[in-house]
Amino acid sequence: MEGCWRGILATLVVLAGLAASGSSYQIIEGPKNATVLVGWEARFNCTVSQGWRLIMWALNSTVVLSITPKEPIITNDRFTSESYEEGGDFISEMVIHDVQFSDAGQIKCSLQNSDREGSAFLSVQVVGKLSIPNNSLVVTEDEACNVTCHAVGWTPLPALSWEIGVPVSHSSCYSVPEPDDLQSAVSVLTLTPQGNGTLTCVAAMKGLQVPESVTVNLTVLPSHLGDIDESGPSLPTWAIVLLAVSFSLLLILIIVLIIIFCCCCVSGREKKESDYQSEIRKSANVKTNKETSETKLKSGNENCGYSSDEPKTTKAASLPPKSYESSVPEERSSGHPHKGPDHHQPVSSSHPHVTFYMASPKKVRNVTLV
Repeated sequence: MEGCWRGILATLVVLAGLAASGSSYQIIEGPKNATVLVGWEARFNCTVSQGWRLIMWALNSTVVLSITPKEPIITNDRFTSESYEEGGDFISEMVIHDVQFSDAGQIKCSLQNSDREGSAFLSVQVVGKLSIPNNSLVVTEDEACNVTCHAVGWTPLPALSWEIGVPVSHSSCYSVPEPDDLQSAVSVLTLTPQGNGTLTCVAAMKGLQVPESVTVNLTVLPSHLGDIDESGPSLPTWAIVLLAVSFSLLLILIIVLIIIFCCCCVSGREKKESDYQSEIRKSANVKTNKETSETKLKSGNENCGYSSDEPKTTKAASLPPKSYESSVPEERSSGHPHKGPDHHQPVSSSHPHVTFYMASPKKVRNVTLV
């Protein structure tokens, strides 16, 4: 019974000695929070008292670096160690090279056989693009205008501000995140310029030592030239309305003229067809009348209305009729030899022919052919 108590007492003494030896070194100061940009380096320090045996560095609960009094145990080339001594204390520094966005999280420093630990938080920032839509702006003097600046692909979103290098009578700005992109924001500057100069959009973040910026030139035109742009002078509203009305009326007039022209063409065509038919009828009538006249001329009619100028005598009636036309050649034949029978040329039926017959030197009978 006495031997059993002695064994228990020896065990307690050993445990107390181990506890005393373990508690003789501890973490004096743990690492501090850090904010770095993607691609940069991150450094964390952990100060411990003398007598330590093993220091362990963990990133998001995963041990990435171990340090012994002799040498560090490196498992990833991106995580290295540096050591210093200050006032009898040991300082272990972990360096993270080429920081990635996935490295953001909790950093922990701990000692072997110790429940005490130091922790910090690593924030990783991403620098995106900063832009103004136009590199050179042309505005009108004393007229309010807006200038926008876009920050795209930033984590976290930067603080956007403006540096105004032109004389203005009024200026104001506001920044809002893009609703469809949590890593983008836009800043709008409203100003009333009075002269030429520059406008600079500035993006700043905590881990960004030198803020990002973009600058544009602002050209201010006098108010009477404000309507002039690169494409040429623009018309006032009343002129545009007048032109629109004029073009509308001109279009209506052209449509009316086209309709009138079409109607005239149709009417002229119908008139030509009517005239052509009339000409055909007239030609037919003329031909018929001509044939009738020729028939009448060929048949001949005696003029019954003729009355003799002298009274009829029995002696005159007894004399044989002699043609005047036949007597003339007889008189001429007395002076010339007889050449043959006298042949008369035929007379065209288209001309009226009148023949005079002489019954005696004192009485002539006329016959008229119609």
